[in-house]
Order: sequence, then C-alpha cells, then structure tokens
Amino acid sequence: MASGDKKKPARSRVVLTDISSRAWEHPADRGALVALRKLKGFDVLLKTMSGVFRERAWRLTLLGSAVRVDERQFERLHRLLAEVGRSLDTEVLPEMYVQADPRLNALTIGMDKPIIMLSSGLVHHLDDDELRFVIGHELGHAISGHAVYRTLLMRLLGLGGLLNAIPGGAIGIRMVTVGLLEWSRKAELSADRAGLLASQDPTAALRTHMKLASGGTLDELDVTSFLQQGAEYDEGGDVRESLIKLSLLQQQTHPFAVVRATELRRWIDTGAYTAILGGDYPRRADDDTASVSDAAQEAAASYSDAFERTQDTLGRLVHDLAGWMGQASGWLNDRFRRGGGDVA
Repeated sequence: MASGDKKKPARSRVVLTDISSRAWEHPADRGALVALRKLKGFDVLLKTMSGVFRERAWRLTLLGSAVRVDERQFERLHRLLAEVGRSLDTEVLPEMYVQADPRLNALTIGMDKPIIMLSSGLVHHLDDDELRFVIGHELGHAISGHAVYRTLLMRLLGLGGLLNAIPGGAIGIRMVTVGLLEWSRKAELSADRAGLLASQDPTAALRTHMKLASGGTLDELDVTSFLQQGAEYDEGGDVRESLIKLSLLQQQTHPFAVVRATELRRWIDTGAYTAILGGDYPRRADDDTASVSDAAQEAAASYSDAFERTQDTLGRLVHDLAGWMGQASGWLNDRFRRGGGDVA
C-alpha cells in the first residue's frame, strides 16, 4: 500500500478569498509578470494559437496514454485538487492526469486550458499532505499564467536565427536566454509558495523537497542536516566555486531541490506566510492597477537582499561593488550639483 493511502483526520485550511497570484510570486517573477500582463492581446493570440494546435495534441496524447483524474479514477487526487483550489479560491480547475513514469515529477502545460500531469512515481511515494503541496504548486503555475508568458518569451527567442546574422546578435540572444532561465527558476520559487499556501503545511512542503532530492525516501534523512546542506550551498567558498555554481545553473529551468527547500523556509521566516494566512495579501480585484515600477523596484530589492545575505565570495564581491558604485554615483551627483550652484 502506498504511503498516500493512509487516512488522516481532516484538517481545516484557511480560504484565501480573492487572493491575487501576486501574493505568492517571487519579486523577480512578479516584476516580469506585472509588466507582461500589461501587453493586452499578446496572451490572447498565443492562447488561441496554442489551443488550436499544440494543446489539442497534448490533450489527445494524454487521453490515449495516461489516466485522467476524476471522481472515479484516482479519487484521492481529485479530492486534493478540489481542496487546494478551495484554499486558493479558484473555481476553474485544470484537468489532471497521472502518467506512467517512475521518476518523481509533475508539470503544468497549456495556456488556454492548463493541464496538470503527475508521474506515477510521485503519486506512489508522496502522502496526501505532500501531494497537496505539489498539486498546489502546479495550480500556482496555472493561476500565475507562467505557461502563457514563458511561451511569449520563447516565441521572441525564435527570432534568434535572424539575430544571429547580425553582428553581436548571438550574444544578445544568449543574454536573453540567461535572463529567461533565471526567470523560470524564480517562477518555481513562486509556485512553491503557492503550494505552501494551498496546503498550509510547512512540514509537508519540506518533506516533499527531501523526497524529490532523495528519490522518494525519508527513512535515512534528517531535516537539520538537509537544511544545513542549503546553508552550505549558500555559503559557497572562493571565487572558483561561485563561478562553478553559475555555470551549473546556466541550463537549469528549476533551482536544485535543496535550494528550493532553503528558499521556502527563508520566505516563511520573513513572516510573509503567516501574514497571508491572516488576510494580509493583494486581491485579484486590484491586479489591473498593479504598478510596473513598484514591481521592478521590489525585484531589484530582492536581488540586493540576496547579495547582502550571501556568504558566497562572488556574491559579496558583486554586492560590495554595487555599494561602491552607489556611493560613487552619490558623490558625483553631489559634486555636479555643487558645481551647478557655483555657476549659477
């Protein structure tokens, strides 16, 4: 019997009425999304194109090869999806499928009608509380519209062939790709926060990351040691290790599992999670008035905080350089203002 088959007493969860996805989006993710949401029409066009061709192919493939979750098939998963939808106050829920795959994996595809896919390995190894976190994570992707805007940027990257013919064009595309992958990693941190808000069980969220890192077992794992790994990764070492970490992340769409656990714990420790459960969060009704400049400033501040916090040698260097540049800029501005006053 799988661990998830064990019945546990029902636990009430806070319904986050009218919660906006901005509540769980990482500042670096939110900054991009707020700006892209202002581009009215582009998402509608991409949804239409994807719905006509690719999404229908995806759905037909799943209908023919996987198991669709409903009231009679994987009833447990059907119930968990309804529960996380209730917590995040969303009535429109994606279709969900279980696909034969021993790996622990889940993803959300589609723009017009998102679809959640869970691997059979994930369903087998995770209990109800952990699955609730994973399903909430995927629902967070769907609500935030990550697939829509990721596709928009990927279509823009399709111009790479043309830009390669232009001197310096390949470098420009490479820079955009690096930026896109960085955004994708931050989107995963956003979805982790959505999963936590949906499940409202920090311990289950940590267990999930531990299982993802270990291949599904907790029997020989220790929470303190696991989180210490994340701290050690943050601390880094000399410049060589910093550069190695940057190279390792170049092609990664997801942060490492240990890093994700550390980042989620850090977000909880800020008090944001508790505040949201207490009702302090942005509402969907105000999404249209969200400020692009405010979101951009929050994104910049989040990177500054990360550099200031890190013990990584390269991170400290970048942070110190930014500080020196800021001081130099202030000194120059002050000198020019004085000079202007003397001339006047």
